[in-house]
Amino acid sequence: MIKKVFYNSSLPRAGSTLFQNIVGQNPDFYVTPTSGLNDLIHVARDTYSSSQAFLAQDSKLMSDAFFNFCRKGIEGFFEPLTEKPYVLDKSRGWGINYNLLDKFYPDPKIVCMVRDIRSIYSSMEKNFRKNPHKNSGIQNPGELVGTTLNKRIDIWGQGHPVGITMDRLLDITQQGIDKKILFIRYEDLMSNPIEEMKRFYDYLGVDFYNGHDFNHIDQLTHENDAIHGIYGDHKLRKEFKRLPDDYDEVLGYEICQNIKKHYQWFFDYFGYV
Repeated sequence: MIKKVFYNSSLPRAGSTLFQNIVGQNPDFYVTPTSGLNDLIHVARDTYSSSQAFLAQDSKLMSDAFFNFCRKGIEGFFEPLTEKPYVLDKSRGWGINYNLLDKFYPDPKIVCMVRDIRSIYSSMEKNFRKNPHKNSGIQNPGELVGTTLNKRIDIWGQGHPVGITMDRLLDITQQGIDKKILFIRYEDLMSNPIEEMKRFYDYLGVDFYNGHDFNHIDQLTHENDAIHGIYGDHKLRKEFKRLPDDYDEVLGYEICQNIKKHYQWFFDYFGYV
């Protein structure tokens, strides 16, 4: 029987898949790949907000019923999937929806993996270069769209997956939601995994699991990366090792400086230099 559902709402290319599979080593945890559960809640909210059938009834009764529907729906979603007591559900949308989640799942625990934004863009560009045989989905040479590195960064930064997640993260800090979320820097997880995992368990209020083996992490979560296009890369490397930062080499010094200037709030908040 599920005791508690926890949430992973991380930046793209920031180690969320790795983190899920580390947590999954704990036999008490069921961990998900990228989940559609948050989407189900939003579809239900949209219907509840606009349907005349709900609008015509007592608003307090209907809101109470809707919140109970959402809570039972989340718990019921996982009942056929696992008998483990804890769930860590992964979706980038959970963090910005903390206040909604809190209405029917009080004091939700959300972990957010972050990473130097220059490394995120570098990772995106490397995937672009590794797949010249596939349509990137962002280039239109006839209209000069996505035809330079600068333009590709602008496209990623103005939409999915980077732009929307950074906007949400900024809004999270502006609303004060950040004080209720556990942020883990990818760089810190790779350098001090035991310390960061202890922070995670302490935040959840769950006993620390001593069986984590960072030298052998089996992949428990599986996704069809073809669905995500050339930027989908949810396969774990065999070795738990942080690779050297290569953003200056991949993006160039000037572009890296422009990224830092544009996201100065992010660098200040998370202590990147």
